[in-house]
Amino acid sequence: MSDDYDIASPGATELFESLRAFGYDLPTALADIIDNSITARARNVWIDMHWAGPQSRIMIRDDGRGMTEDALRQAMKPGSLSPLADRPKDDLGRFGLGMKTASISQCRCLTVLSRTDRSAAVLRRWDLDYIASTGTGEWRLLKRPDLLSPEDHARLDCHKSGTILFWDRLGALVGSAPADDETAQRHFRERADAVKHHLAMVFHRFLKGRGAVTIHMNGRPIEPWDPFLEDIDFTEPLSAETLIADGERAEIKPFVLPHHSRLTADQHAAAAGPKGWNAHQGFYIYRNRRLLVAGDWLGLGMQKEEHFKLARIRIDLPNSADLLWQIDVKKSRARPPAALRLDLQRIARTTRNRASSIYRHRGKIIQRQLGDREAFLWTHLTKHGKSYYRINRDHPLVRKVLEVAEERAPIRALFSLIEQTIPAPLIVINNAETPDAFGQPFDGAPAELRAAMKAVFDAMVEDGRDRAEAARALLLMEPFSSWPEVVTAFLDEVAREAAKSSR
Repeated sequence: MSDDYDIASPGATELFESLRAFGYDLPTALADIIDNSITARARNVWIDMHWAGPQSRIMIRDDGRGMTEDALRQAMKPGSLSPLADRPKDDLGRFGLGMKTASISQCRCLTVLSRTDRSAAVLRRWDLDYIASTGTGEWRLLKRPDLLSPEDHARLDCHKSGTILFWDRLGALVGSAPADDETAQRHFRERADAVKHHLAMVFHRFLKGRGAVTIHMNGRPIEPWDPFLEDIDFTEPLSAETLIADGERAEIKPFVLPHHSRLTADQHAAAAGPKGWNAHQGFYIYRNRRLLVAGDWLGLGMQKEEHFKLARIRIDLPNSADLLWQIDVKKSRARPPAALRLDLQRIARTTRNRASSIYRHRGKIIQRQLGDREAFLWTHLTKHGKSYYRINRDHPLVRKVLEVAEERAPIRALFSLIEQTIPAPLIVINNAETPDAFGQPFDGAPAELRAAMKAVFDAMVEDGRDRAEAARALLLMEPFSSWPEVVTAFLDEVAREAAKSSR
């Protein structure tokens, strides 16, 4: 005992329960674990989420370097490395907390089994319920080999080296739901899907190219999600810049994504990302190629708005910039230093202006190519400063309906009724609250799409239009312009039928 100080060691139970409240959800927790696998030079990571009610389990296995007994014991300590310590340039960690806090945020029993190519497998376990039951407050890190079954030990046998994390007692995800609880099981599967989408986004730069890592989710490899559509011809990269603050470099690369008319329906749906087009506009902050922030205007005084949704800006940081950019323990938040805010605002405004220009004017280009007369089913009118929408009477199908109808008055009355009762206020409110919740025309209805396509095509041909000209018009006409692959298949079929009839 000293007269100068007291030893004030935190109680293990109390501190662990506090660490569980760091704010991880399942996707961010698993991403934190995969950081360790990539840093350990793993080429494969396997995530298996097994539903069994209260006995449900998540296993994360990799074929990385693995750990010796001393290394595993150190890695299991909360705060195993100071955030101020120098790290290798490719290290994805920082605080020495990730594996522990991420794991216990989701489970009450964390077991780690690891082996290197020169040492036997070793095991350590944090069991929060066991620690609480002792009543001593001691940091009892369990290590008996029989804590895992022979089957669990055998999971590492196929690797010369590697590590497995076992998450048991998944209170946050499963609770006490029995194995036959279909609602809980469905929630479990939905969270697995959320994990897949999150990892595809966070690690997309590791999932392709030379030396790529493969992340397997319940046996299937995860495909990368590139927010910048760099493989699409119509994506417009803007000038890159290097900004420096306190000696730390930040590489900035803006992108303006293509207007939806330049994308197939599948490309457009994929590019929306896990949260939708509007939510994913803004800056994307990467640390050692690992995504931290996915679409945010970083408190620079800019709002997410529909006409800026094509603007996405990449920021690449080294791991030495963590403190400068205020990167948090979960590696899901970052804030730019004050010295860079004006430059980032300038870059953001330039990118947003270009994105807005593409968004607003691409529709007008389509109209000019086809002609205002029949480009869209709806026409926009302004009268006494107020906006109105009218069914386009020159649209080929509308014109045909009016021409063949024996009594036009009821049809004209129906058109007028539809036009006068458009729920514009409700549409505006819904678009403001959930802008990405609106479905695309004919999404999930291929038969209806083809029927409408055929009706419009037939109407143009019956009106005296050359079939080739009608085909070109169909490719440019909304909403068919959003489904070019379907239009092309339809026109190929029409061409084959025409060839048969001419024989």
